[in-house]
Amino acid sequence: MSRIAQVFARLKSQGRKALIPFITAGDPEPGLTLPLMRALVAGGADIIELGVPFSDPMADGPTIQRASERALAYGTSLRTVLAMVREFRKQDGATPVVLMGYANPIEAYGQAEFAADAALVGVDGVLVVDYPPEECAEFSALLKQRGLDPIFLLAPTSTDQRISEVAAAGGGYIYYVSLTGVTGSAKLDLDEVARRIPAIRARVGMPIGVGFGIRDGQTAARIAALADGVVVGSRIIEEVEQSSPDEAPRRVTALLADIRQAMDAGVR
Repeated sequence: MSRIAQVFARLKSQGRKALIPFITAGDPEPGLTLPLMRALVAGGADIIELGVPFSDPMADGPTIQRASERALAYGTSLRTVLAMVREFRKQDGATPVVLMGYANPIEAYGQAEFAADAALVGVDGVLVVDYPPEECAEFSALLKQRGLDPIFLLAPTSTDQRISEVAAAGGGYIYYVSLTGVTGSAKLDLDEVARRIPAIRARVGMPIGVGFGIRDGQTAARIAALADGVVVGSRIIEEVEQSSPDEAPRRVTALLADIRQAMDAGVR
């Protein structure tokens, strides 16, 4: 059983839901990534989504775009990110790490080489925003052969066919985008999420994490009552932006701990 599957199984047995924070690797500077990852775990993270910076992050709003720009200014590359995961694994062998990014860096690296190296350093899952399931059967197979989970996005506009394709090609969990827009939006329609999740759950055999537009503990708790996991990204990066490098890990831990507490209180 993969680390991701183990986490969801453990949480289900406890009547709890997964807290899945996102940060961009190399932001605001490469030396802060490992302390921030450890701060996320200290705050209650169950799975970490680690963004691979890219120059044209089309699914991301201004906050995460700025994070990518800062990381790229330091020369943060896909190889850099893999090296960060390797260092993280020296102290943490339990927390799953999912790389989230775009196709270009992986294509430049080489799909097979990337899958091999990602598995070697301790990556658990890969979410590539612009790899639709119907066009990356070979890549999904490469990941699965290495014990990595290929994670796909679903949206409010996803058709039954797309849901079935994701169910067949994916692994780990489904990332349900709670709105039609970019990350960081505040236009979260909880009623729509409540309507869509059961229909998706009926077609897929994986846990469902919900992200985009989740900015506080109250909203996270309401999402946790509907789904198996809650993804929080832009709000964490805003906290980093508003902090000095020395303060950022502590403030991120405090922010995540508040969300964790609200989720646990809300779903019991």
